[in-house]
Amino acid sequence: MRILVTGGAGFIGSEYVRRRLKFDPTARITVLDKLTYSGVEANLAPVAEYPGYTFVRGDICDPDVVDEVMAGQDAVVHFAAESHVDRSIDGAGPFVRTNVMGTQVLLDAAHRHRVGRFVHVSTDEVYGSIGEGSWTEECSLAPNSPYSASKAGSDLLALAYHRTHGLDVVVTRCTNNYGPYQFPEKVIPLFITNLLDGRTVPLYGDGRNMRDWLHVSDHCQGIDLVLHAGGAGEVYHIGGGSELSNHKLTGLLLDAVGAGWDRVEHVADRKGHDLRYSLDDSKIREQLGYAPQVDFAEGLAATVSWYDAHRSWWSPLKERAGFR
Repeated sequence: MRILVTGGAGFIGSEYVRRRLKFDPTARITVLDKLTYSGVEANLAPVAEYPGYTFVRGDICDPDVVDEVMAGQDAVVHFAAESHVDRSIDGAGPFVRTNVMGTQVLLDAAHRHRVGRFVHVSTDEVYGSIGEGSWTEECSLAPNSPYSASKAGSDLLALAYHRTHGLDVVVTRCTNNYGPYQFPEKVIPLFITNLLDGRTVPLYGDGRNMRDWLHVSDHCQGIDLVLHAGGAGEVYHIGGGSELSNHKLTGLLLDAVGAGWDRVEHVADRKGHDLRYSLDDSKIREQLGYAPQVDFAEGLAATVSWYDAHRSWWSPLKERAGFR
């Protein structure tokens, strides 16, 4: 199978590419990535010598580049996105451009080249906030941040190409990911690296916000199941089954590095901060056999150890992004 992976140098995309080529060294994968601040080509170094691997630096919003790499592909797995909520609050333009317009360029090219399957990777944030219970795939979208609104728009656009043009589109929506190679602006790697550096960590508001945590390898397992066995035009939730408040998560990270609560700086809450996300992922479990494999306590400990051992990877990224 020939697969175009957009955003393949990012956190989740690079995990997917490494995993795919590990389990199928004969696979033919083309990575298209613009290498923005969070895209790191070195994330793909472990697979750089595989004969079926090709890297193309380019923008999903560029129709000519997309048309060239789309030709001859059997499937697309679309990760490329601007994804940080705080950045979207400061300026929504790049999020609309990449997440909505970029997706439209990809969908047009996939339709034109008669690509067999288009997996659109999205987020639980498109639903807004839920006080209790969990969202099913049939729930209405009600995004609250510019980031989640742009992702909701791209979800609807992707599904519209299925209904209008018959393009074989499948949408996945996941909970919060964690694991190695995550850019250190997201909460888990930010907290780990700050604590390893002897710095404080910023906890929004009272820390009551609830999130379900999903190891990136389990997320990619779910995406692969959807790629090969998901139904055209369907939406699938991918969860981790580990719901924690940000306050509880902070305590676990402090314990993991031997730090105390004096290292926590309580900061004003994020604008429009969703209180709780929760996905019902029974559909993918029952229909496709998905089951997360990574226990959260073990996965978090392994993630802390990875960042501790890979300062040479994350320290330059934080300096370049002005986190110091």
